[in-house]
Amino acid sequence: MKINYYGHSCFSVVAGGKHILFDPFITGNDLAKDINIDEIKADYIFVSHGHYDHVLDVETIANRTGAMVVGIFEVYDYFSKKGVKNVHPLNPGGKVTFDFGIAKSFIAQHSASFPDGSYAGVACGYALKTDDGNLYYSGDTGLTLDMSLVANWVDLDFAVFPIGDVLTMGVDDAIEAAKLVKADKVLGVHYDTFGFIKIDTAAAVKQFEQAGLKLFLPGIGESIDI
Repeated sequence: MKINYYGHSCFSVVAGGKHILFDPFITGNDLAKDINIDEIKADYIFVSHGHYDHVLDVETIANRTGAMVVGIFEVYDYFSKKGVKNVHPLNPGGKVTFDFGIAKSFIAQHSASFPDGSYAGVACGYALKTDDGNLYYSGDTGLTLDMSLVANWVDLDFAVFPIGDVLTMGVDDAIEAAKLVKADKVLGVHYDTFGFIKIDTAAAVKQFEQAGLKLFLPGIGESIDI
């Protein structure tokens, strides 16, 4: 699958001829200042939870592209009330068949609120089954044994985990998470954006290698194939 990385936890994959974007936070990220959000393609936008650093650019990109915004019911309600026309609810435990494949939502262990302070429900992640490959994006989360449920549902080509620690899993727990979901290839996200989640990336890559896993850390704006 082709992956485009836009910084922080924002990335997109191309599957079934569709551009699937996750957690767009770009215009508020100084590290992503060279990314033009008006050039980002999106047919779907998956939102893991309501925090500012995951939803900032959802409305702008959705309104420009007509992309379907997918999230738990509170996310569905929030963006519907903002006038976004194409929104679909998907709560943890549920699955939906889209034209690119099947998406299933899994619980994440993390806090959640919208930028205005209102209730944002629970945080979640998503596993996608497509003809082009299968992936799991955990969203912001701590390590949880519930991740083993992902491996029961789908054979993964790769997983996407936060590795910045403090607010989410760090490298050690992300390695354990990869084992739980049975993924030997991991895209690392949610690191370096803010002072308290800066990490030693070279050391992180080495730790994954020592565990027999491959950690991908593309540059912001870089496209890679996994």
